[in-house]
Amino acid sequence: MSDTKHAQFATQVIHAGEQKDPAYNAIMPPVVTASSFIKENIGAPQEFGYSRGENPTRHALESCLAELEGGAGAIACASGMAATASVMELLPRDAHVIVTASVYGGTFRLLEDCRSKTSGFTTSYVDLNDLTAVEAAIQDNTALIWIESPTNPLLKLVDMQSVAELAKQHQILTCVDNTFSSPWNQQPIKFGIDLVMHSTSKYVGGHSDLIGGAVVAATPELHKRLQYIAMAVGAIQGPFDSYLALRGLKTLDLRMQRQSSNAQTIAEHLEQHPAIEQVFYPGLPSHPQHALCKQQMKTGGAVVAIRLKGGLEEAKAVIGRLKYFVLADSLGGVESMINHAFTMSHGGMPVEEKYAVGITEGLLRLSVGAEAVEDLIAELDHALEAIST
Repeated sequence: MSDTKHAQFATQVIHAGEQKDPAYNAIMPPVVTASSFIKENIGAPQEFGYSRGENPTRHALESCLAELEGGAGAIACASGMAATASVMELLPRDAHVIVTASVYGGTFRLLEDCRSKTSGFTTSYVDLNDLTAVEAAIQDNTALIWIESPTNPLLKLVDMQSVAELAKQHQILTCVDNTFSSPWNQQPIKFGIDLVMHSTSKYVGGHSDLIGGAVVAATPELHKRLQYIAMAVGAIQGPFDSYLALRGLKTLDLRMQRQSSNAQTIAEHLEQHPAIEQVFYPGLPSHPQHALCKQQMKTGGAVVAIRLKGGLEEAKAVIGRLKYFVLADSLGGVESMINHAFTMSHGGMPVEEKYAVGITEGLLRLSVGAEAVEDLIAELDHALEAIST
C-alpha cells in the first residue's frame, strides 16, 4: 500500500494504493488479461491464481479506491448495479431494507422486481433525515439502510453521521451510494458509514468509456466477506475496464474542481432565469440543506437539476436546441449531459411514485462537464428561449 495516508487528495488520487508493476516497473500498472497464473508447485504461496478471485489490474484499482475513501478494502465490479447487488448478498434471506426515498431507479428495480421475489426482501422508503421515521421503520429483520446523498435527480442530502449512529445502535449495516459525489467531494466512512458504493462509470472513470462499479468496506471483516461474494458470484470488473477506471482516477481532482465550479456558476445563473420554476443544487444558499452540504461535502457537486415552467413538451423543446449538453442516460463524464428523469433514469418507477417524490415531466438533470462555462451558459440561455418567448 502506498504511503499517502497524510497527503492531500490531489496527491493521493495519483499515487494511492498498490500500483507498482513488479515485472517491469512500469509507471502505470499494465492490463493483465490472463485468466490463470502459473503455480510454482502444489501448495506454494501465491498472490494471484485465477482472475475471478484476484487480478493484478483490478487489485490496483481496488486498493486505490479503498485508500481514497478511507476504507479497509474494496471490490471492483462489472457495473454499479453489480456492486449494489454484491452489497445485497451480505444480507440474510427475508431481510428488511430501509431505503432513501426517491432512490435511483435501478436500485428500486433490483429491490422490488428481483430481491423481493428471489430473496424475500422487504423494503421501506423513508426520508432518512427524519430520524423518528427511520427508527419507526426499523424491524427485527432490518439488515441494511441504503443511503443516496445527494439523491438522483433532486439532489437531496442525508445527514450520514446521524443515520450511521442510529444504525449502529440497532446493529444495522449502512451503505452510501457515493456515485454523485465521488471520494473527491465526500468520504462517507468518515461519518461512520460501513460501506460505500460507486458506479465507477461516472466520475471515477470520468470519460464515458467504461461500465464499472465498486464497493469500499470500512472494516477488514466486511472487506473479506465482499471478496468472497465477488469470487463466488463472479460480478467482477474486467482488467481493461479496471485499467480505464484507474486511469480516470488520476485526473479526478482536476476534473471535479472544474466541473463543480462550472455547476455552481450555472446553478446561480439559472436560479434567476424566468423560464425555470426551481433549481436544485446543494451549493446554493437557497437549497434547504445548504448547511449540511458545507458540513459533509467539499462543494455542491457537478450535477444541477432544474424544473421548467412547463411539462414534457417544454422539456423536448429545450433539449432540441442543445448540442454541448447531450441527451444521455449517464453522467459524470467530461462532456456535459442532460437527462429527462421522468422517462429515463426513473422511467421504470410507477408514475404515482414519481409524482410523490417530485419527479415531474418538466424536470431535467444536468451533468455539468469540463467545457468553458461561458459556452455552457450561452447554450442553456439559447435553449430556454424556446419556452420563454
